[in-house]
Amino acid sequence: MAEEQELDLVEISPNAAPPVCKIMDYKKFLYEQKKRDKMLKAKSTQITVKEIRFGPQTDEHDYEFKRKNAEKFLKEGSKLKAFVFFKGRSIIYKEQGQILLLRLAQDLEEFGKVESLPVLEGKRMIMYIAPKKKK
Repeated sequence: MAEEQELDLVEISPNAAPPVCKIMDYKKFLYEQKKRDKMLKAKSTQITVKEIRFGPQTDEHDYEFKRKNAEKFLKEGSKLKAFVFFKGRSIIYKEQGQILLLRLAQDLEEFGKVESLPVLEGKRMIMYIAPKKKK
């Protein structure tokens, strides 16, 4: 029957008893499946993570500059990874680093929500902020 219609006989479910087959144009079927996969991939969103680095004694002007950049990243829809990097003996200022990150979270609360509070990992204190959903 498939040869008469100049189509292909495609086995759909080989494990069924009896096996299920269908008469169709196999090349057209593959093309439509690729097209469907491409559409699904286009609709899925890609999450980017932007980083902002502070020192434990970051100056007020530098803080404001980095806060504005963080605000821009969150408005674009990117996640934000803010961290304080402790060099050498500056690790003794852990509290200052934590205060700095919590202040940043408070300043950005209208643009994003804190995903994880500041955590010390080695010589870095890291905090993640996710953008708020647009209404």
